[in-house]
Amino acid sequence: MIIDSLAHIPFESASRPITGMAANYPHGYNIAKHKHLRSQFLYATQGVMVVETKEGRWVVPPTKGVWLQAHVEHTVSMRGKVSMRTLFIDPDAILGLPEKDCVLEVSPLLRELVLEASRLPLDYDIRSRDGQLMKLLLGEFSRIPILSIQPFHLPWPADERLEQVCIQITRQPADLTTANQWADLLAMSTKTFQRRFKSHTGITFGQWRQLARLLLSLESLAQGTPIIQVALEHGYGSQSAYTAVFKRHFGVTPSNFYNEI
Repeated sequence: MIIDSLAHIPFESASRPITGMAANYPHGYNIAKHKHLRSQFLYATQGVMVVETKEGRWVVPPTKGVWLQAHVEHTVSMRGKVSMRTLFIDPDAILGLPEKDCVLEVSPLLRELVLEASRLPLDYDIRSRDGQLMKLLLGEFSRIPILSIQPFHLPWPADERLEQVCIQITRQPADLTTANQWADLLAMSTKTFQRRFKSHTGITFGQWRQLARLLLSLESLAQGTPIIQVALEHGYGSQSAYTAVFKRHFGVTPSNFYNEI
């Protein structure tokens, strides 16, 4: 499959305050680090996207979308076949747009508006039905509440030593190295390690590792990996233990997660 890496340029440089485009990607495709002149909303009708910035990592299933501020460097990786819909939005197009990078809930109405926006021409008439649709879409974004808890976001530390710990865990989520052992490896006390980790990520080391395992497991589930294999590969002793933690965090079991979206 040949993918045009510059296909987005006409959309984000268009004269209209909001534009939409559609693109399909195979499993495993990675979009290298880049940034946009406008704010961006990424939504996948199929598959899972992994969006990474220096602030953290978002795992995005089809009931959610990621809002990124203009000029934020990011990468996007595809888990499963991904049908992506992207909107480019002037930050001052309407009052009330999100003021930080975040995951947003995609309601049935917002989903249909995004899909329709991705079909419109770049030079749509703002006085026509197309223009009214885009105005309605902007209004929806200005009213979407930003969740105080972002269950699909994994915060990332700015400290280089702590970052190496996080990289190791994301590469080997079943790693059982304890906070005490990490502290010894970094030549600091356990208390200092825990304090620095929470200062940089907002959560404790134990909470971060649990969240990393859960979000990484979503990527494996999207690829059709058997649940028991996902559980063992992500540090859980059994499928039942994994299911209990998963349901407590996401509100549904692993077997039902993608069925319900």
